[in-house]
Amino acid sequence: MTVLLFTILTLSVLGILSAVILYFVARKFKVEEDPRIDEVEKMLPGANCGGCGFAGCRAMAEAMVKRDDISALFCPVGGAETMKTAAAYLGKVAPEKEPTVATVRCGGTCAKRPRTNEFDGAKSCAVASSLYVGETACAFGCLGYGDCVEACAFDAIHVSPETGLAEVDPEKCTACGACVKACPKNIIELRKKWPKNRAVYVSCVSKDKGAVVMKACKAGCIGCGKCVKACPFGAITLENNLAYIDPQKCKLCRKCVNECPTGAIALKGMEPLPKEPKASAAKPEAKPAAAPASQADNKSVNEQK
Repeated sequence: MTVLLFTILTLSVLGILSAVILYFVARKFKVEEDPRIDEVEKMLPGANCGGCGFAGCRAMAEAMVKRDDISALFCPVGGAETMKTAAAYLGKVAPEKEPTVATVRCGGTCAKRPRTNEFDGAKSCAVASSLYVGETACAFGCLGYGDCVEACAFDAIHVSPETGLAEVDPEKCTACGACVKACPKNIIELRKKWPKNRAVYVSCVSKDKGAVVMKACKAGCIGCGKCVKACPFGAITLENNLAYIDPQKCKLCRKCVNECPTGAIALKGMEPLPKEPKASAAKPEAKPAAAPASQADNKSVNEQK
């Protein structure tokens, strides 16, 4: 009995002593956290999507509080208004950034880019891309297995069963960039978001020569350069057999759309311009027939009289 009481007493003393030691150690090495981090985190959308470049909204809030210059930070989900609210609370200047939207730059639908084989492996774009070019003759187009769909936390992108292509819902897209990172073919781009979801862009990323493109896809860019000549704002460049429309320079005039012979330039949210009729060659005006000689002689005689 005495041994049992001694054991209990010893363990109690050791427990109390350990607790006291842990208490002073915790006080000694306690890290004081800025309370503003909690407030800024509440202002952020809480999506934890990683679109800002950090692991989550908490890490983003810490960066905003600790950095004096937050011009390089931006929350794509919350947008400019959220950044302005958080910056005003911290007494800092929010970065100015226009809204963007994920854009799938591939127009090779099932009808325009026919399948040449069938992939019997794991239905993953990353897996298929690492093994071979895909089920069509185009090595640049959308594989259609939906890695981007799984990566999107906002249900903003889906693979259409009719076209076989990934399609973005601009109303749900927050431009977090998760789908951009998930696509092994690099066909998804964050582009300027126009009012009413309007857009003009080259829906192709193939760098093959025109003849090769036409064999693989009827909607591919063949690098003819007609769109470059048609653009009055210098918004289109041609490099590596591929045209590209700069969203910052583009004025949505749509002149390039009518010039593209393959329909590789996608037009969203607008109607195409009416095509101008081809000018026909002007016919020369008919000259009045010369009077017969006998009539001319009679006229001159009458005038002399």
